Amino acid sequence: MAENTFKFLFINYWRSLDKKILFCFLILFFLGLFFSFSSTSSLAGERLNKDYYFFFTKHLFFTFLALGFMIVISLIKTELLIKLVVPSFIITFIFLALVPIIGVEAKGAKRWLDFYFFRLQPIEIVKPFFILITVKILTFERLKKTQIKYFFSFIILSSVLILLIDQPDLGQSILLVGSWVATVFISGVSLVYMFIFFSIFLASLTSILFFFPEKFGYITKRLIAFFDPSQGDKFQSSSALDAIKLGGLTGQGMGEGILKESVPEAHTDYVIAVISEEYGSIVSIMILVIFLYISFRIIKNCFNQDNQFLKISLIGLATLMIFQTFIHAGVNINLLPTTGMTLPFLSYGGSSLIGSAILAGIILNYTKNKAYLYD
Repeated sequence: MAENTFKFLFINYWRSLDKKILFCFLILFFLGLFFSFSSTSSLAGERLNKDYYFFFTKHLFFTFLALGFMIVISLIKTELLIKLVVPSFIITFIFLALVPIIGVEAKGAKRWLDFYFFRLQPIEIVKPFFILITVKILTFERLKKTQIKYFFSFIILSSVLILLIDQPDLGQSILLVGSWVATVFISGVSLVYMFIFFSIFLASLTSILFFFPEKFGYITKRLIAFFDPSQGDKFQSSSALDAIKLGGLTGQGMGEGILKESVPEAHTDYVIAVISEEYGSIVSIMILVIFLYISFRIIKNCFNQDNQFLKISLIGLATLMIFQTFIHAGVNINLLPTTGMTLPFLSYGGSSLIGSAILAGIILNYTKNKAYLYD
């Protein structure tokens, strides 16, 4: 009897899933595994004197852990998952708030919490819940007919940004601002409020750069170097662009790229350039097309949603994923200043993979066909 019940529930769960979105996520995860093997073996063996499979083994472990997170989140009842938004955001926000107190500093930035077995970058798991808490505020029944909901969501954004700027992490700050703007805009905010927000944001950013040059001077240097290469060091971005050009359409071949050996953190921040150099721009374009197709499926699903919370949440999550993807790609092809942004699902790093899995699990959960769940 129990076996038949489990079988019935599994069949209904499987029928309810948007399998095209699921397969796209699986493809991205396993492409990340493949490219991790290609881009980190020589780094571990020759430069760090570790086992050739050191980074790949870690990436393999975190990939399967991430897949577990994705499946579990997609299995949870949607109504329960919506109720868990507030406590989940609070817990992840506490982790982020602990960074300036007990965080680990590396390369001039304090962005990680050390849990002995691995280092967690809290912002990676905060991001999807930040979108959901924003939507929760915007669709809260008692605030629906008032404009104060935009103020409350702005307070949440500001709280996260203050912690990020202190790390400092400008790239993630810009990503969250862009995703918040898109989410709030979709909810139907007046353009006047959008103009006020942009004015506050630009004024705040300018003030920070002007009054705290010793801590945030690197931002100014990156912007100057971006607009005038002769005024700064553009080794990383120039090397990435040269690697993409060298790879052409078909690439140099597996293991033949040199970018991963010459640029620090190429397997995280410049993975698209590494892929383009070894496998060609065609493969990189195909990866970007997969991200766009997932977004298309999500938006298509929104037309069938009656629940306003689910509809705005899906658009916000899709925006977060696409913005991060194209910021990463833009940095790699020298269209944007260096930000240190990972590519979701593919870049090396446990925090990035787990954050991507949470995002994917919520999307799979919210896009389920509810008709099959209650047959």
